[in-house]
Amino acid sequence: MVLRFELDGLTRPEVHRLLEEHLADMHATSPPESVHALDLRELRDPAVDFWSAWEGPELCGCGALKDLGGGDVELKSMRTARAARGKGVGTVMLRHLLRVAGERGHRRVLLETGSQDFFAPARRLYARHGFTLREPFAGYVRDPNSVFMELRLDRDADPKVNPCPL
Repeated sequence: MVLRFELDGLTRPEVHRLLEEHLADMHATSPPESVHALDLRELRDPAVDFWSAWEGPELCGCGALKDLGGGDVELKSMRTARAARGKGVGTVMLRHLLRVAGERGHRRVLLETGSQDFFAPARRLYARHGFTLREPFAGYVRDPNSVFMELRLDRDADPKVNPCPL
């Protein structure tokens, strides 16, 4: 699968539909106070860069990076379109976002994801790419419905510190 990544202006209806599906799933699997997915307005924040992933004319997935300052960036809105699941889109999107974060000089990529079984594939994907468990960050609080993870991009990081047991 060869994907084309576009720094997306969030104007296309197919992108809107994918994000609506994403938000619907988040609300279906987590209590409202534990849903941290960004809506269209929040994704348009200047601190957020959003990419869509395309195979030809088909939207296959999306993901975003939110600059938290101080060398940290948060991974947001990772989603694979239903028709593209099982084809490695999540892996390719994650690698793209990690490459961009590194090229921009970020030292850590942080994320929050769900603790429920629905999110197990996402947690395994992140763990396979070196993410480790961590405490809440950037205004998040401890929540039994959330798992917090990080990946250090700086060269001095020890990948064996706090390995993620997923």
